[in-house]
This record gives sequence, C-alpha cells and structure tokens, in this order.
Amino acid sequence: MNESPLFSRTHDLILWLIPQTQKFPRAHRFGLSERVQASALDFQELIIAAGKTRGADRRAWLEKADVRLAQLKYWLRVCQELTLMSVGQYEHAARMLDECGRLLGAWVKQK
Repeated sequence: MNESPLFSRTHDLILWLIPQTQKFPRAHRFGLSERVQASALDFQELIIAAGKTRGADRRAWLEKADVRLAQLKYWLRVCQELTLMSVGQYEHAARMLDECGRLLGAWVKQK
C-alpha cells in the first residue's frame, strides 16, 4: 500500500504543502492554513482507509477521499486568490492535486 503512486504522491504533496501554509500571515494561519492542512491530511487518511478495506467499503472510502480532494482544491484556490500563495506555488500545487486526482480516479475505475 505504501508503495502505491497515490500514497507517495499524496505524501509528497503534504510535505510540500505544510511548510507553505505555515508561511501564511498570522491573520490566515489559524483559519485557512489549518483548513488546508486538515484537508490534505484527511485525504491521506481516507486513502489509507480505502487501502485497508475491500468491496463496497473501499468504494465508500474512495468517494469520501474524492470529496476531500475537491475541498482541498477549493481551499488552495482561495489561498491563491487572497495572494497567500504565488501563482507559481498555486500551479505547482494544482499539478500535484491533478496527479493525485488522476491516480484516485484510476483506483476507483479498477473496482
């Protein structure tokens, strides 16, 4: 499970994302920053749970993970629009999220 591309790409995303959000101004660090970090960590937890289950239960975990990924994409867009992230940082994050989304979609289609 840990060697799966989705798990490793999500891990890479988290390792990049947390230091970025810790640089947010104090006014956003305890609201938006925590929301972004929690969404990313929740996504990781959901795909771990999906990896540990089978059948309909796995499908349910994957659907929850898809929702959490969509929420994370939204929060990152808000961060960029509030200029908490540069356009380059946002593009990098968007590429990472897109890859995670494609890998998640491929996993869903396997079932």
